[in-house]
Amino acid sequence: MKHTVVYHIDAVQDIKKAKKWYKEQLEGLEKRFALSVKETIYYIIENPLLFEEKYRNTRVAYTKVFPFGVHYHLNTNNQTITILAILHTSISPEKYPK
Repeated sequence: MKHTVVYHIDAVQDIKKAKKWYKEQLEGLEKRFALSVKETIYYIIENPLLFEEKYRNTRVAYTKVFPFGVHYHLNTNNQTITILAILHTSISPEKYPK
């Protein structure tokens, strides 16, 4: 069964911020980043239980090319996946979503 995906406002801001940074580094790189995040989210939708819970019922799936993790909650009762944040792997765990 397919899950409904909901994006937390912080996740949307994380993507915008990272895209802006990558665009400043090299024109077009922001598009590759966005595609990598999309592919990771599609993979989460197809395999929501594949990734273990890391903290506070939050699972993390990592993008293949870029050093980012997609942090999400899975609610099996109402079949939703909430994307909480898209964080660089160097971010301290103290800054993870609450």
